[in-house]
Amino acid sequence: MDIIQAVILAIIEGVTEFLPVSSTGHMILTSSIMKIHDDSFVKTFEIAIQLGAIGAIVMLYYKRFLQGINIYIKLGIAFVPTAILGFMAYKTIKMYLFSPS
Repeated sequence: MDIIQAVILAIIEGVTEFLPVSSTGHMILTSSIMKIHDDSFVKTFEIAIQLGAIGAIVMLYYKRFLQGINIYIKLGIAFVPTAILGFMAYKTIKMYLFSPS
């Protein structure tokens, strides 16, 4: 991956993160169109730019995180079913949702 491709992927992530579309899906499609090989560096880069978006969310809602334990209980309740389903369907999710087709 060269610098232009990295900038394009970063822009795609930034634009699609706050829209009701899959930013990861758009990065997968864009990587496929630009013929970026899916090596460990590319995976690490994609995680790093998504951490930037997560950091922006944390900064935006930091006051809610400081209000008390109630928000953490709600996050935990929301996380558990998703984690269980994700763990049980990992292979299917990986096969169908993390490929350009």
